This record gives sequence, C-alpha cells and structure tokens, in this order.
Amino acid sequence: MTRSRLMTFLAGFIVGGLAMMGIVMLSSQQPPELEIVHAGGPTVPPDAADADANDANDASAEAPANDSADFSRSIIIPVQGVSAAAIQDTFDETRGTSRRHEATDILAPRGTPVIAADDGVIKKLFLSKPGGNTIYQFDPAEQYSYYYAHLDRYAEGIREGLTVKQGDVIGYVGTTGNAPANTPHLHFGIFKLGPEKRWWEGTPINPYPILITRANK
Repeated sequence: MTRSRLMTFLAGFIVGGLAMMGIVMLSSQQPPELEIVHAGGPTVPPDAADADANDANDASAEAPANDSADFSRSIIIPVQGVSAAAIQDTFDETRGTSRRHEATDILAPRGTPVIAADDGVIKKLFLSKPGGNTIYQFDPAEQYSYYYAHLDRYAEGIREGLTVKQGDVIGYVGTTGNAPANTPHLHFGIFKLGPEKRWWEGTPINPYPILITRANK
C-alpha cells in the first residue's frame, strides 16, 4: 500500500471511530421517558374517592361526623319509590376490618332510578374499585357533597358540570364496585366540604336522621 493510500485509510478509520463514539455518547444522554400528565389534573386524587363509604376522604378518616342537626338543606330520599320507613342507619357499621361505613345503604331492585337528593351540580363522575360507578354532586352553595355509589349505570346525559334539580334521575341502583352481587343498593353519603371545595374531601354527616325526618315531607 502506498503512503498516500495508507494515510487516507487511517484518516477514514479515525473519522468513522469518532462518529461512532459520538452516536454512543448522544444515545446515553437522551432524557428518560417523559411522564404523561393529564391536562385535566390527576385522574385519581391521593387515596381519594376510591373507597366505599367515602373512605376516599382523607379528612373524614380523622374527623368525627358532623351533627346531622347542623345540616341546612332540605333533601329527598335519592332512590325512587323508597319510603323513609325502609331505610336503616348503617353509618356507624364497620366495613372491612375497621373502617366505618359513613353512609346509608338504601336497598332497592336493580335498575331502580336514583334521583338527585338536592339541587346542585354534578361535580365528578368517578369509577372506583370499591364504589364502582359513583357520582359526586355539590349543593348550589357548595357547602355539601352528596355521594352516590354502586350505580348500575349513569342516566343518559349525565356529565360533569351538569346542573341538576332535586328529583332528576341521575343513575340506577346496582352492585358495581365491592357491593354484593345479590344485594343491589345505593350507597348514599353526605359530607361537608372544606374551604378548598375538593370533591373527594370533607367531614362525613350521617344521612339517616336527615332522610327520615326531612325527606319526602
């Protein structure tokens, strides 16, 4: 091989080697895969709304229930055709090993219409493992949130942000979530909202005395 050819070969070898080193270095410096953040905010708030009996509520886990006598709204029984006499107080019953129920279970045949207990706004439609198909509704003044769980399905046209009137059909009784398959019912909870107005957070209020004294009057 002549001297000129040898120099050309060595130059090509060096340039090729440098190029390969550059590719390796560039690959090693690529940023890690980006975490996708939903524009609408977190899909699941921290440990929120993911529990039967509004256990999703961080504040309620520590705070005692508000006295139902302080509740200032006039509501109706949120299951069509159910009388106050058919409702039982399940608020303080234990669920799981130690969790307080913090709601009232209203038994009714599967598919019975669930109606808005009060005027207000559908704040959140949420699918949780324990509660199944759930609805969080705020009252007009955003003092209280009404929690409807184990719904078989939502009523047609129900969406977040929808204004509803007391008595409007919003869903249907079912057994979604961790409800026993042979015991369709509405899990109905009320909690007083904090200043942040978070749909998953508040102080639980026992619905039972409210429903039997004020509902269907």
